[in-house]
Amino acid sequence: MDLLKAKAMLKSAIAETKTAELDLQNVKILVEKNIVSKTELHMARSKLDALRAKVNETKSYVASAELNLSYTVIKAPFNGIIDRFPNKAGSFVDEGTLLTTLSDNKKVFAYFNVPEKEYMELATLIDSGTKNEVSLVLANNQIHKYKGCIDTIAGKIDKNTGNIAFRACFPNPDHLLRQGSSGEVRLIKEEKNALIIPQKATFEIQDKTYVYTVDSDNTVKMRGVVPKRRIPHYYVIESGLSSEDTIIYEGIQLVKEGEKIIPEVISMKQIMAEQPKAQTMLMAQN
Repeated sequence: MDLLKAKAMLKSAIAETKTAELDLQNVKILVEKNIVSKTELHMARSKLDALRAKVNETKSYVASAELNLSYTVIKAPFNGIIDRFPNKAGSFVDEGTLLTTLSDNKKVFAYFNVPEKEYMELATLIDSGTKNEVSLVLANNQIHKYKGCIDTIAGKIDKNTGNIAFRACFPNPDHLLRQGSSGEVRLIKEEKNALIIPQKATFEIQDKTYVYTVDSDNTVKMRGVVPKRRIPHYYVIESGLSSEDTIIYEGIQLVKEGEKIIPEVISMKQIMAEQPKAQTMLMAQN
């Protein structure tokens, strides 16, 4: 409405200016013929100048109205996925009211925390650039088909949790991932010729880890082991066991050192078959 009013005022001012220009030309002719005095000429010029100033003034009104009208048109700074609109068309909103949100989901960032000990191992790999690729396990346990990479590591370790924050970037051209999605970031580190035992087969005494082994006479013996890495359901053993050793998997709370037992042998392949998720994670580690 204000813009239409301003444009009408501008048209009226322009029409009056054109009329004043014609009047000025007529007065000039009359002055040259000494029919009217030069005072009439000065008055005609002053009137024309005033009308031209009025035209400029009304142009500023039009520009101001167009600017105010432009504020009613919302343009996104980039393409993306828009959230719902809480307000209906024609609703009155105050200055600063959030109308909706827009997300550029062509790539997404996943934030996760890593314990300090694991960070020390990962940092060496990341700094060398040999293993910066990560996978994303979605909420439905499916693997996101696009690999990501770790692009940011926090500058300090959280004193309360002992963790350090990581950020991984994943391509998302299909817009499958949305803001607020959850998942599991998986970074694979190869362990060649790794010796893996179930966590279930271990127990701790004074912050040290032990297992029960069974010798050739089926005699139970307690042995200390040093885990190198902890993964879901399993330990990667650094020292204390060899691939030739036999350990007790079930019933460690029922046996004592020096006791003879009649064991039922089960292989690691059978144990891993019972834990498909762990098996998937260990495929690149065996």
